[in-house]
Amino acid sequence: MASHFSGVLQLTDLDDFITPSQECVKPVKVEKKQGRSVAKIQIEDDGSYFQVHQDGQKEKLEKAKITLNDCLACSGCITSAESVLITQQSHEELYRVLRHNKQVSIGEQKVVVVSVSPQSRASLAAHYGLKSSEVAHRLTRFLKNVGVHHVFETGFSRSFSLLESQKEFLERFNRKEVDKKALPMLASACPGWICYAEKTHGEFILPYISTTRSPQQIMGSLVKGYFASQEGISPQKIYHVTVMPCYDKKLEASRPDFYLSEYETREVDCVITSGEVLKMLEEENVSLRDVELAPLDTMFSNVCGEELLRHAGSGSGGYLHHIYKHAAKQMFGVEVDELTYKTVKNKDFQEVTLEKDGQVLLRFAGVYGFRNIQNLVQKLKRGKSPYHFVEVMACPSGCLNGGGQLKPSSDQSNKELLQQVEEFYHGERTAVPEEDSRVAELYQRWVESVGEEKARQLLHTQYHAVEKNNSGLTIKW
Repeated sequence: MASHFSGVLQLTDLDDFITPSQECVKPVKVEKKQGRSVAKIQIEDDGSYFQVHQDGQKEKLEKAKITLNDCLACSGCITSAESVLITQQSHEELYRVLRHNKQVSIGEQKVVVVSVSPQSRASLAAHYGLKSSEVAHRLTRFLKNVGVHHVFETGFSRSFSLLESQKEFLERFNRKEVDKKALPMLASACPGWICYAEKTHGEFILPYISTTRSPQQIMGSLVKGYFASQEGISPQKIYHVTVMPCYDKKLEASRPDFYLSEYETREVDCVITSGEVLKMLEEENVSLRDVELAPLDTMFSNVCGEELLRHAGSGSGGYLHHIYKHAAKQMFGVEVDELTYKTVKNKDFQEVTLEKDGQVLLRFAGVYGFRNIQNLVQKLKRGKSPYHFVEVMACPSGCLNGGGQLKPSSDQSNKELLQQVEEFYHGERTAVPEEDSRVAELYQRWVESVGEEKARQLLHTQYHAVEKNNSGLTIKW
């Protein structure tokens, strides 16, 4: 992987999700000798590091830093989502663009577009005690008050992603006899999982991964493509920001595959997290509860009247749910009303099976968190995986528990907060992508304007095995 910019990563809680490469962590010693004495490193509950000297005195140590380019050059690990900080993608950078717009003429301004994820909306809803749809209206008003021109939501682009994933699964299933790596199809919407697969398992695992773009990057195609053409402006004139529950989405947006070289712009210019949106509100001394409601921009929003809709299934987008129901109906004529999940190892490793006359027709799984992902990969390597499709997510409990989500207050646990976020997320009405006429109409217009082959390119992507770097990192401590 390569990057179009240089950022800074902070490494904290390194074993939060997966043990990192020794190439990264070997400069940090648990203890070191100073003459005949031994100085120990003590890690506090908040993640702070202290060197404890022989006399008992403690000295706080700075967190290790490496450049983003160094991290992406390493094939040894990925960090937890919470440890990634890219200074060029932050709410400060959004403010810089907004300030620039105020200082120049209208013709020189960037058209600022913000696309909000439903997971981030649910996180803010739990924090403020507001309905998720109400958060959408109030956040739209807040963002426009600070200078944003258009506010969309990625539930709309997720409909595209789900429909395209359904189509891709059927294609793979039909060629499974001649292509031994057609199945299982592994979901591709989680950039942490993709980064891990590219760096750690390379060419072995990549053919299994769905080529369908994530909702964030499909929204990037829509905004810098369809929206730009409708507005009669160059994609370069648009500054597109997404609000995501995950820091790794910043890495996804910076992939060269999503850079429009013709216009010298990325499809998603900046990714900010749910937590960074809260920082913006706090810096403006604004509570979302006090912000007036605003009508939603409906060109790219998953709405019914004034109410925003979510997709059925998991809080990570419902890929398993929608592909399973679609495949059961299209291939076997079975209408599935409710999915019955069986816990395999824990709540983050579950499976769903469709059987007929004692024969297994479909076996899908949801696999969250790196411990479960590693088990899945080992099964694949041994040829023991029984699944046709796997919804893979790097974070335990999935996207609603992403590293960029709001943190619990002092009087609540992570578990309590996650339960609240899930309740707000699942409290919204559900949408069925196949029944969304707006998505079907826009897709048809899009195909007619760019051609079927180009439209497919804009809905799909590719992956790249990262060559092992045996020379080590140039680490800047």
